[in-house]
Amino acid sequence: MKILVLGSGGREHAFSWKISQSKKCEALYVAPGNAGTTGIATNVNLNVNDFDGIKDFVLTKSIDLVVVGPEDPLVKGIVDYFAEHEGLKNVGLVGPTAAGAMLEGSKDFSKEFMQKHSIPTAMYKTFTKDSLEEGLNYVSSHPLPVVLKADGLAAGKGVIIAQSHEEARNTLTEMLVDAKFGEASSRVVVEQYLDGIELSVFVLTDGNSYKILPEAKDYKRIGENDEGLNTGGMGAVSPVPFANTDFINKVEERIVLPTVNGLKADGIDYKGFIFIGLMNMGGDPYVIEYNVRMGDPETQVVLPRIKSDLVDLLEATANGNLDEVSFDIDHQAATTVVMVSGGYPGSYPKGYEISGIENVNEATVFHAGTKFNDSESVVTSGGRVLAITGKGDTVENALENAYNGVAKISWQDEYHRRDIGQDILRLLDK
Repeated sequence: MKILVLGSGGREHAFSWKISQSKKCEALYVAPGNAGTTGIATNVNLNVNDFDGIKDFVLTKSIDLVVVGPEDPLVKGIVDYFAEHEGLKNVGLVGPTAAGAMLEGSKDFSKEFMQKHSIPTAMYKTFTKDSLEEGLNYVSSHPLPVVLKADGLAAGKGVIIAQSHEEARNTLTEMLVDAKFGEASSRVVVEQYLDGIELSVFVLTDGNSYKILPEAKDYKRIGENDEGLNTGGMGAVSPVPFANTDFINKVEERIVLPTVNGLKADGIDYKGFIFIGLMNMGGDPYVIEYNVRMGDPETQVVLPRIKSDLVDLLEATANGNLDEVSFDIDHQAATTVVMVSGGYPGSYPKGYEISGIENVNEATVFHAGTKFNDSESVVTSGGRVLAITGKGDTVENALENAYNGVAKISWQDEYHRRDIGQDILRLLDK
């Protein structure tokens, strides 16, 4: 098969890494890709939202399967675009339609969907600029802390947990009146704060049947001990010790099944990944959010734990016969540590030369914000630069391998958290 992966981050490098191992993979392309994907695929200079350019490339290269990495082209309707063009109708595509992508594209839509299909989640209300006064009164009497979420896509940064009523009022005003997150915060979901332990469960569905993939826990704050600003993710661990059979059974019964059946009942064509961000509250799962693609950096710990051929799963998803395919999970643990540019998630310089990647042999290096400079050296080109994934018989061993890999890599002003997975180790010690 000829396969095209859309995207340029660590998630897409991980997908490419896993897909390239398949005997079914005849040719692999990544658009636009990064410095890491060049070693296993052909990078294509195409923007993920350039649907016409993607169409021309798919037809020219006779692509059989397209895997959409990021959420933006899904929300903008790339699946619908393919369905409308005669020459693309037979091309397999992993991703939901624009209607399905609203699960991530609109927090208000996803909350309504959960309410409609009796899926456990936090209580909420949605406000716009026109209902600002009502919103200010609402947050002024809301139990603390109070969660405010930009309705639209905000690159993982549109969630504020206000610790005081004054902060909640100021934040709501900044989001609705001052457009703190642009068009994404033209509507704001105000939500009950759920107190528990976060994790993510990943589902692959063809719209009828589904597979539950390995779960993961990620670390969103820039600072150690989960302090500081939210980021796109500073590390991840899989498996998660409290996600035992009993807990996952609750997730499947109360969340996964109602979600898949709800999409079907609402007439939404959904062939792709569902990322379910969960809060474990005393052993009961509650949905924090849906994403309509795999997470980053969670993909870098989930895919290494899938022992089976990933292309078999992706092809069956696109073709609608996922129930005919089985897959095996590696019982080894996987952990990833994200190395970022100094200054991230704020402003940061680019173009610093990275050294030591070639010396890492105890872990897998997934590139995110990298490119080649004029002298063919790998340099930084983004905030999150590399994700170093270690595996081991235990979480502790996997972390040791990941951090040993991190220690071999350097560039000017590099930063990483040194406490990834430490909370998991404390849980395991209990």
